[in-house]
Amino acid sequence: MYIQSLNPAYHLVLVKADAQLPYSLLLLADETRYAIDKYVFDSDVYVLKEGEKELAVFCLYPIDRDTLELKNIAVSSDLQGRGIGSLLIKEIITIAQREHYKQLLVGTADCGVDQIRFYERNGFVKFAVKKDFFVHNYEEPIIENGVQLRDMVMLRRDL
Repeated sequence: MYIQSLNPAYHLVLVKADAQLPYSLLLLADETRYAIDKYVFDSDVYVLKEGEKELAVFCLYPIDRDTLELKNIAVSSDLQGRGIGSLLIKEIITIAQREHYKQLLVGTADCGVDQIRFYERNGFVKFAVKKDFFVHNYEEPIIENGVQLRDMVMLRRDL
């Protein structure tokens, strides 16, 4: 596991269907519990832990037998900027390849320059835009850095 190269005490856990979901972490990457609940129950949810402390989370949602979508990835605020997100992407790629997926998708706000750059640094390329995604899929307008989120940029990484 790549994460253990960062800290041997870290371990990745697949959340069982009947277990408590780590909403506090999931909400770092998605704005509302309502939006999270649209995909989380059909996703494999993984939590990075140190002992019992939850440090990061990601959700993998199967689109079809060849395509897996990363629906949520979040690292606790106090650990951001330390390379954990990139190590999680490596773990996600390993999981996807082990399950014989051929491509990994992820979407983020078109104005999320830092997020887009993060995914591109990790081998993703832009391939589509979902117009008005944030307008039609969230109950309230989402404002980020003074800008209302509208469109979602889709990125892909071939495996």
